[in-house]
Amino acid sequence: LAVAVPRRATGLARTMLLLRGGPFCRRSTGSCRRERPSPGPGRRSRVPFVVSNAAATPTEDERLDLSGAACPHEIEQIAVTAARQGAEVILNALDKPRSITFKGSTDIVTETDVAAEQAILACLQKEAPDHMVLGEEGGVSVNEDSDSPYLWCVDPLDGTTNFAAGYPSFAVSVGCLYKGVPLGASVIEFTGGFDCWATRTFRASRGGGAFCNDKRLAASTNDTLQNSLLVTGFGYDHDVAWATNMETFKHFTDITRGVRRLGAAAPDLCHVALGIVDAYWEYNLKPWDVAAGVLMVEEAGGVVSGMDGKPYSVFDKSLLAAGSNIHSKLLEYIQPRTESLKDQGYCFERWYYPDGYERII
Repeated sequence: LAVAVPRRATGLARTMLLLRGGPFCRRSTGSCRRERPSPGPGRRSRVPFVVSNAAATPTEDERLDLSGAACPHEIEQIAVTAARQGAEVILNALDKPRSITFKGSTDIVTETDVAAEQAILACLQKEAPDHMVLGEEGGVSVNEDSDSPYLWCVDPLDGTTNFAAGYPSFAVSVGCLYKGVPLGASVIEFTGGFDCWATRTFRASRGGGAFCNDKRLAASTNDTLQNSLLVTGFGYDHDVAWATNMETFKHFTDITRGVRRLGAAAPDLCHVALGIVDAYWEYNLKPWDVAAGVLMVEEAGGVVSGMDGKPYSVFDKSLLAAGSNIHSKLLEYIQPRTESLKDQGYCFERWYYPDGYERII
């Protein structure tokens, strides 16, 4: 399904061939406020977000109450358009020198991350000017008078470390929430490698299915751990959750066909939806990491929950996405270890939650 691009294809021709186929507060409570100049009339302003569990986890019926929502397919199409704008920026930066800045001791950002996010935001401002946007590099933005239930979660370059090294596991991820529920999404994954880059476009809409390059996706129906191929991830903070996941990684490596660690949540979730891996789990993911991929998995017939087995929100700090027949078997091991983290005082409150959004949903 991927479109291989010969090296001689450059500029716009190369882009079309491929595309066809700020700092945040991590405190457990309170808010992070950044002083900015007045945005002026008609421009988006930045608003604070909170790290809080103020909004209770909704029931399944409440979570899927989409009365009043826009057409999910139309939202999906906006997501695809925006993701392609970001992907074009990345395509033009492949196999070229990179300018790298460190956000933490090992967490990096490149000029391509920032430029890709700007391209995506410009598209969203044109197509959905009244919607809120939560971007990894830009924070939370909203028109001053907006009271919109729509929140776009944007990761312009998921897997920056891989991109910077030329390792083929990174993607653009654009997902739209309506009252906290993923409604439409697109992920453009970069595959191949040096001199042979390709992309594949994932898209999904609530109730409309999930697709890769227009082929409908179906999650794995495997029901045996021994026959499972799994994926996990490890964050940059080597805390007690990180150590717990190391133990989980070893456990499942011993009893399954293997556990992979690719380093990019959006492609990992799309691979679950594609059915080429049976499950993916990780602690401490952010909304922009998962908003698009979660919808892919659900629309492909997979199951998504917290690692404690509870209903999942993209603002939660743990995620388990799996084929419907293997999800509960993975939880038998993962759930008690997650509950043990809670007993040790590890904070699982929701985070990166836009201030006031609980009132909207």
